[in-house]
Amino acid sequence: MNRRTLGQGLVVSEQGLGCMGMSEFYGIGDDVESVATIHEALDSGVNFFDTADMYGPFTNEQLVGRAVKDRRHEVVLATKFGNQRGEDGSFLRINGEPDYVVKACDDSLRRLGVDYIDLYYQHRVDRSVPIEETWGAMKSLVEAGKVHHLGISEASAETLERAHAVHPVTALQTEYSLWSRDPEDGVLDACRRLGIGFVAYSPLGRGFLTNEASNREAAGERDYRKNHPRFSGEAYEHNLQLVANLEQIASARGVTVAQLALAWVLSRGADVVPIPGTKRRKWLRENIAASEIVLSADDIAALEAAVPRGEVAGERYHAQGMKTING
Repeated sequence: MNRRTLGQGLVVSEQGLGCMGMSEFYGIGDDVESVATIHEALDSGVNFFDTADMYGPFTNEQLVGRAVKDRRHEVVLATKFGNQRGEDGSFLRINGEPDYVVKACDDSLRRLGVDYIDLYYQHRVDRSVPIEETWGAMKSLVEAGKVHHLGISEASAETLERAHAVHPVTALQTEYSLWSRDPEDGVLDACRRLGIGFVAYSPLGRGFLTNEASNREAAGERDYRKNHPRFSGEAYEHNLQLVANLEQIASARGVTVAQLALAWVLSRGADVVPIPGTKRRKWLRENIAASEIVLSADDIAALEAAVPRGEVAGERYHAQGMKTING
């Protein structure tokens, strides 16, 4: 697989692997299959793995750590802090307090079983703590050798600039796909002005931008998408038509909707790295094959006409979640 360079010279595979769903939010996990998926990703040239302390909670870092233990030198390992959860899974708060930053990092290092984290993200911006204070603590982690690069997720352009003034930001991670194009409203431009890489999470719209979109039964009882705004009611029916538009294009090209959607994100620039999430080797192989698709300007125009910006029904998160983005 080809490589791309994020900010501060961090070289990663042009596709990463989002590991969240292996432990939570997307139904019941299968640790054996998840580890096999991580190993096959490595064998296929994917070296960029994304987790967070809140996934599980806490168990996803342990899973990823076990999976890469014998191949640590091959891996660019990214994790996050800031969405503080209790041992019982309860959501406590968004926490950017300096003392918590240091504790969270130490806990992640222990769970992952590693001596350092390649890329450490602030998962959400704590609006009650000046970003300079949070990033001052994060900078101390770099100085201590616990972390090599710093990132931030779902931050506004203004917050990005303020964080970058404290310590260079290597990557901004934000949702970006054919049906979530908010970063084009200034954030992506800010990244490029500052030399910050862009990591696109949910590049397949949480699985909606696939040939499986019409299969509601795929979302089991422990799958949070059952009540997601874009997967529910009239919004769901409206959004299915957008996927049907993509299916026509995909069928004509002999590829899948997921592959087209990923190819579109990959076409956004050499500084954009999608991290599609999966817990199965079957879907990993499909995603990796998207890197072979070359889109012309006409192809890109057709895809964007099939899913016009602003036509997707439903918010990216429920009301409470929407309050945590663009911080």
